[in-house]
Amino acid sequence: MNEDFRKSAPSPLAPVAFNIPQPFEATLPNGLKVVVFENRKLPLINFRLFFRSGDIHEPSDSVGLNSAVASMLSEGTESYSSKQLAEEIERLGAHLSASSGSDTTSISASSLTLYSSDILRLMAEMLLKPTFPEEELDLYRRNTIEGLKFQRSQANFLADEQVSRIIFGAHPYSKVSPKAEDIEKITREKLVAYQAKTYIPNNAVLIAVGDVDKDELLAELKDKFGEWESGRIDDFAYGTVPERAERTLTIVDRKGSAQSNIVLANAAIERNHPDYFRVILMNQILGAGASSRIFMNLREEKGYTYGAYSKFDMRRLAGAFEATAEVRTSVTGDSLKEFFYELDRIREAKVSEQELQDAKNFLTGVFPIRAETQEGLTGLIVQQKIYELPDDYLQTYRDKIEEVTIEDVEAAANKYVQPEKMAIVIVGDAEEILPQAKEYASTVEIFDTDANPQDISNYGKPAESPAVDVSGSWNLTIDFQGQEIPVSLNLAQTDGKISGKLESMLGEGLIENGKVTGNGFSAVATTEMSGQKLELAISGTVENEEMKGTLSAPMIPMPLDFKGTRGT
Repeated sequence: MNEDFRKSAPSPLAPVAFNIPQPFEATLPNGLKVVVFENRKLPLINFRLFFRSGDIHEPSDSVGLNSAVASMLSEGTESYSSKQLAEEIERLGAHLSASSGSDTTSISASSLTLYSSDILRLMAEMLLKPTFPEEELDLYRRNTIEGLKFQRSQANFLADEQVSRIIFGAHPYSKVSPKAEDIEKITREKLVAYQAKTYIPNNAVLIAVGDVDKDELLAELKDKFGEWESGRIDDFAYGTVPERAERTLTIVDRKGSAQSNIVLANAAIERNHPDYFRVILMNQILGAGASSRIFMNLREEKGYTYGAYSKFDMRRLAGAFEATAEVRTSVTGDSLKEFFYELDRIREAKVSEQELQDAKNFLTGVFPIRAETQEGLTGLIVQQKIYELPDDYLQTYRDKIEEVTIEDVEAAANKYVQPEKMAIVIVGDAEEILPQAKEYASTVEIFDTDANPQDISNYGKPAESPAVDVSGSWNLTIDFQGQEIPVSLNLAQTDGKISGKLESMLGEGLIENGKVTGNGFSAVATTEMSGQKLELAISGTVENEEMKGTLSAPMIPMPLDFKGTRGT
């Protein structure tokens, strides 16, 4: 039996036709733009009301205010308490929420068509009659401040904080999060004033997708939103994105970390740039998925990481290119070498016809899938309106992808991937990372996890002789949500190196290649959980037969404090 057919993949099927009509558009007397896409396949309706005002438009002395207003809209209105509003939405089996982003703020709603009038009524209530109750605001402040503490324990956030600062400079995109003191300054009076000034119809677009009649909807919108008064749209002066002239290295020091979170970044294009399609084709080949060059190199060939990717973060006013991976600390330098190899290769050598065609097949194939659901189609239309994309953007998307050539990919790589000007940001153990990474940059800086600059001369010194002996059995307790969880450490120390065993609620872990410096120590305990390898990072100090420190792992939201004494 001839089985040669098994040696090659089957030919792709013919493209499925994707014919999407233009939506209906109108503007109400108060300036509210309305976009209606009628789709009667299912008795469902999706609404999205977005404002062209986001986090970058809030006052410089009120960081976090825009997000607070969006979060508080559903916490009480003139007719409903927070609980009553939630119960009414649940009774309808509907969804209604508000959210904020850097460029926009939006209110999203969805329901069965049967309840479309009810959900519009609740949307209008939340939008036009919020009360911002003091007790709910106090709860918001306390919860948000606790969330900020958790956020700062996450390596991805620490990396994003530094990348945004470096790439965007004086531009408001450089702000990624408020501080606790910013949240404490938010008052009900500020919420009321900001909502009244910012949530105006002539700065908004309402999109409706689903089982809806446009004429009936327009009449209903005039009834429920007709008295919503327009206002003045402020002009904003934005800082400029700085020009970079060299490659730099920034390390966020997390002592004892078992891995390095690497981000390589440079400034790139805004979302409505004419080179958009060339850029996404190039990036699809470089690092957008599990068959991309970066992924195949760092994960499949080298085994440095579970995943390595690249992306373009394209916003309304500016953008950035980023290549990212989380790798074992010991292979940080090797990973940088492979990253720069792939970044240079995409610029210097033309991609193959097969690579280009595979990328085109993926992008043209996945695009119609995104528009198959009402929520997906709503999201596409929102993007089109937020970024002021052409009216035929959805209709011509596939054609624009197919027009991209090998030469276009090469030109996009050379223009928007800039290895010689990249900001290298790495979150991890600075003492371990610095010797491996410093050769890749002309300028080096180190920060702690609270974003405070550190004196680089304190790093890379000859190891301080151990001042303590940590060997023996240690009886410790972890402070976990108010409970004390027992942990046992059994350590052996030789010439400043430690090994041994850790027993905890996460199982038994083997410790190898730990180190003692002065009266401090750091180590990694390797264990298994549900068949998966898990690394627990341990760091602490010993004084007068007492040990204290922290235990952390990728699955633990925040580092856990421990303390205890040497066993007898």
